[in-house]
Amino acid sequence: MSATTSGSGSAPCRFAHYFIICGIDNETGLEPDALAALYQWLEADRQGKDPAAVAAGENFDQSPLKRTFKSKVLAHYPENIECNPFDQDAVNMLCMPKGLSFRTQRDSRAPQYHSFIITREDGSRTYGFVHTFYEEVTSPQICSAMQALHQMHQAEHNTSAHNCPSSSSSSSSSSSSMDSLASSLEDVESPSSSHGNRRSCGCSREGYDSLRDTLYVSKAACLITPMPFMHACKRFLSQLHHAVTSNQPPPLPLESYIYNILFEVPLPPPGRSLKFHGVYEPILCQRPGVGELPLADFPLGEAFRLLGVENLVQLFTCVLLEMQILLYSQDYQRLMVVAEGITTLLFPFQWQHVYVPILPASLLHFLDAPVPYLMGLQSKEGTDRSKLELPQEANLCFVDIDNHCIELPEDFPQFPNKTEFIQELSEVLLSFGLSPDGGNTSPAPPATTQTSTLETELKSTSLSELDDDRRNGNLGGEALDVLELLQGNPTLERLQALAKRTGVKVARLEALVAGQKAIGEEGVGGRSPAEEEELRNAKLNVQLREVFAARFATMFADYESFVIQNSPDLESWLTNREQMHNFDKASFLSDQPEPYLPFLSHFIETQMFATFIDNKIISQWEEKETLLRVFDGRIEKARLYNVRAPSLRSSIYQKCTFLKESAQAIEQRLKKIDHTAIHPHLLNMKIGQGKYQQGFFPKLQADVLASGPTSNNRWSSRTCSTQRRVDRHRPQNEHFVLDNDLKEKYMQEARNLGKNLRQPKLSDLSPAVIAQTNWKFVEGLLKECKMKTKRMLVEKMGREAVELGHGEANITGLEENTLIASLCDLLERIWSHGLQVKQGKSALWSHLLHYQAREEKNELQTESPVPNVQEKRKPESSIGLPALRVSVIQDMRHIQSMGEIKTDVGRARAWIRLSLEKKLLSQHLKQLLSNQTLTKKLYKRYAFLRCEEEKEQFLFHLLSLNAVDYFCFTCVFTTIMIPYRAVIIPIKKLSNAMTTSNPWLCVSGELGDSGVRQITKNVLEMTFDSAFRPHTHFSIAFKCQNLGKLTTVQLGHDNSGLLAKWLVDCVMVRNEISGHTYKFPCGRWLGKGVDDGSLERVLIGELVVPCNDDDGGRTPPLQRSPSQIRRISITSLTARGNKPTTVQIQESIGEAVNNIIKHFHKPEKERGSLTVLMCGEGGLVWALEQFFYHGFRTARLFQKNVFLWDFYERAVAFMVNADYIGDIQETPEPLSLTCESLCRYVNAINNMPRSIGKDGKFQLLVCLGARDRLLPQWLPLLAECPVITRMYEENALLREKLTVSSLVAVLQTLHDFHITLETSLTKGFEL
Repeated sequence: MSATTSGSGSAPCRFAHYFIICGIDNETGLEPDALAALYQWLEADRQGKDPAAVAAGENFDQSPLKRTFKSKVLAHYPENIECNPFDQDAVNMLCMPKGLSFRTQRDSRAPQYHSFIITREDGSRTYGFVHTFYEEVTSPQICSAMQALHQMHQAEHNTSAHNCPSSSSSSSSSSSSMDSLASSLEDVESPSSSHGNRRSCGCSREGYDSLRDTLYVSKAACLITPMPFMHACKRFLSQLHHAVTSNQPPPLPLESYIYNILFEVPLPPPGRSLKFHGVYEPILCQRPGVGELPLADFPLGEAFRLLGVENLVQLFTCVLLEMQILLYSQDYQRLMVVAEGITTLLFPFQWQHVYVPILPASLLHFLDAPVPYLMGLQSKEGTDRSKLELPQEANLCFVDIDNHCIELPEDFPQFPNKTEFIQELSEVLLSFGLSPDGGNTSPAPPATTQTSTLETELKSTSLSELDDDRRNGNLGGEALDVLELLQGNPTLERLQALAKRTGVKVARLEALVAGQKAIGEEGVGGRSPAEEEELRNAKLNVQLREVFAARFATMFADYESFVIQNSPDLESWLTNREQMHNFDKASFLSDQPEPYLPFLSHFIETQMFATFIDNKIISQWEEKETLLRVFDGRIEKARLYNVRAPSLRSSIYQKCTFLKESAQAIEQRLKKIDHTAIHPHLLNMKIGQGKYQQGFFPKLQADVLASGPTSNNRWSSRTCSTQRRVDRHRPQNEHFVLDNDLKEKYMQEARNLGKNLRQPKLSDLSPAVIAQTNWKFVEGLLKECKMKTKRMLVEKMGREAVELGHGEANITGLEENTLIASLCDLLERIWSHGLQVKQGKSALWSHLLHYQAREEKNELQTESPVPNVQEKRKPESSIGLPALRVSVIQDMRHIQSMGEIKTDVGRARAWIRLSLEKKLLSQHLKQLLSNQTLTKKLYKRYAFLRCEEEKEQFLFHLLSLNAVDYFCFTCVFTTIMIPYRAVIIPIKKLSNAMTTSNPWLCVSGELGDSGVRQITKNVLEMTFDSAFRPHTHFSIAFKCQNLGKLTTVQLGHDNSGLLAKWLVDCVMVRNEISGHTYKFPCGRWLGKGVDDGSLERVLIGELVVPCNDDDGGRTPPLQRSPSQIRRISITSLTARGNKPTTVQIQESIGEAVNNIIKHFHKPEKERGSLTVLMCGEGGLVWALEQFFYHGFRTARLFQKNVFLWDFYERAVAFMVNADYIGDIQETPEPLSLTCESLCRYVNAINNMPRSIGKDGKFQLLVCLGARDRLLPQWLPLLAECPVITRMYEENALLREKLTVSSLVAVLQTLHDFHITLETSLTKGFEL
């Protein structure tokens, strides 16, 4: 191409790449915007018609002054640049996002300024800065066309006035959400036309009459730059426009200034400042140094003013967690300021998803994207937020900039140390005179270019003054003489002071003094008011950014310690990237303060964090990425300042210490200008072209702007040669490993892992391109589903392997909850993709409600109370428990009955969690989608849920989650009321099953207990198993607050009536919502004079694992409770002859103590039930019982069983004997206190009002001894008590001093932990 000449070779070093003019093409005339045709296509697709058969028609309902027309790029210079190819469609769309707009002399025509950004597929960005102004239409054809359109509109309006005014609104009630969104986003009305709407018929007054009115059309001047020098570009474009509208022509032709900024103004080198010249004033810009925060020129103070500190921090948190962000404002520049400001604050991380700060009207369908995005949407003046229907809102953060409010998603974690963080930001804002509460003032008008007084005075400044770089507008000689005379007169100075005190101003004198003072400052590096404002904004920007950067430096100060670098070279890492874990998340979270965990557990799952870690690993073989290099430098600097390493688990807030240093660096650069660019100068132009005409932007001479100088630009050549030197010294290790093309392919795949479309393609908006884009979304959703389910499965199975004794856990409860919340978000995005009609904020719950309504209607039509055919029943998990109904509708009704959940999004997430816990998620969703008629009605053809093959793969991935057990519903919704059913199953003999007493039970779980529930006596139910064998049982149903995972059941009776003895086999308890069934084995008598005389027992539960065909492949439950075995009496020991060996007993005690220690080393919220570890099978009580039974004498006394508690009672009775007490008193004081404590505890247990039996009393004594750290003291006392010789054999473990000593040492390891006992164990015990 001719444009890629030598001038374009230095393009990467130039300040600006392109200068562009957009506006109306007088040759083609008025063309409707492509938006109308696009929406006709979308509407036809929604209604199932052939989109190609739909003819594009005109819309005469709107006044032509309110409609948008197609704009065009009228000129751009240079033609093309190799490093940044010109994208005409994208630039045109973003320069004039609404297309052309027309005004008359009655309307406001103030210039507007906005910026935009184009993100390429590789993540690199190009910035555009646009100055939009209105120019008089001189083409008779355009005026005639506008006149004709207005007449057609007026005729249409008169015709519709005779019809029913409500007909048009009612006919569109079934329009899609995207169509209603489009209608609410029409052009912003001009002030005059907005008033006209209040009149009954204001068309004739508001319309356009070519004989009476002057017609104006919008035109835009734009600069495209590689870096965001917003203030400099704004000042340049403002001066350029002023030169066009001024009464006097500019000092030089406009081509000179445009050529200068395109080809002769270089990018300032890092750490340096640059001055170049606009039409009237010099313009300054500066670039941060290598170790400083990257360039960010958009005013952060304005973003804080618009939203306030609180809202901005909340928005910042949403962006960090990669939610969907939609900015909403009338002003394009506000959208850009907030979007760029918030992404700037992410340092050292970068937004990795769709980023469109200004969403053109023709790209509204991108709001349907089921991926994280950050987009800006222009609002219509006076639009009500409640009427704005968006395709998906479940995970949306909606930011209404003009009204200073923000709508947050549900289940939103707070940023760590949020209160202190906001306080520090507020202090920075207050130091610059800004309110932390943001804009309580009325919304500012659209950004208007104000012409400074200085510019007005300098209209006729000569070129020679600019070349000499003098300060324009210096005081004349006569004024200087007057000032010197006045300042030297003491009388006049006293008069001036008196005038100031009395409020009288000597205006002329003050103006002279101020002017001379300004000139004096200029001589030593002073600045104009505009430059002072820029400096103030730059200092505020950098200080606010430093506060944010300091938070990340504190939170991730030791992130390198958790990076997993296990690849020998770049090639192997790139090829295995998808299968590798690069960051030890569990260890990292375990080292963080507790308040940080809700946020950090979500954040380390984001794509921006994964990319940050990837860049860290790649830096072993490549040069460090810029943001990573600066961040690592900050961490190293902080370590040098801190002599002692900070405590990792400390949540103490640390303020930023770099504020003054950063602000001073910027001030120094702007005070001392490092470089001055070449001044604008006359070009070799053709005479007679580009004649100045006030108010009209001239047609520029393309030949002089097509290419730059060949070799006379010393700044370009110097900067580029420096860049080439840097490139030569850059390490090239990767070339020794991989071929360039192959390496680039791997790098792109690795960096795009898990990412979706970053930026919509703006150049082609055909239906085929839209379909292709949606297909990319479908593929991305399926890939994301595969990755999430795989991660959940692998991590969860790793945790269960630990429970079974293999390996180490690599997932925490917090991490698990984060992964499930992420799955809920994914399902919402899948159900939101391609929606026809939006109802409510949750697309999934809306679909479920439609399904429920249809199924219930079908049931009524068949007049059958029997559930529909698709409903299944779970087989009976135990005798006596009726089968549970399993259906989508049944689980929905459970959720709908939960008054604690108030929103549709909350109900959808609760339903997902419940289905996942019941291992029915895939089955339920398959059933939901089996109704294809409903799916076709709700979703467009391109929707994910209508892609059959992808849908089947998606359900298969969800089915894999049935291999593990989740308690994600039970453990999250802790305050809801849940129905339970309990069944007491006696021993099979009917005589043993009957009882005349009043039985009761109390169910306890990790979250509380049910309280005592009375069971109706002698109401014996009978059921039959599959072999038609009869079984009798007692059953009780009750409702109480969620108990969590069940741990114990207290079962007892009042011993009344003739048949007061009760032989119970077990108790079964089922959660009627989740279906989890727990078995509490007993196998003991309850009654006086039988067994150990207990009237109540505490039973330890275990989760019953169903073993039917549908549940194949299940693993044991997450935390399976050991079963309760029958207490071993002397008789059973002798009869069975299964005495454990000495080694087995010692090992069981060690294992029981180990399990308790492991319990306390887990995070508090993940510990589960300590009661199981204390009293269950393999627990501490069970192990110590074996120890005490070893060598216990088995002689019977009148056929009466002897229990361990008998030994304790006799030992205590012996201890209270006067002689023994006397002996004890002669021993050291601790032994005397130990003896006293044992006696007190045993007597207190015997005096309890509860009848828990002798085995129950032994169990309680062991638990209390462990809790109060007395067990190791009691053991030697019991071993030395003379009673032992009568009740134990000589070879008993209790009589071996060495064994007792080792047992004492083992039990003392429990002293480091605070043991808390369940109320069901200690109820009624008082010392």
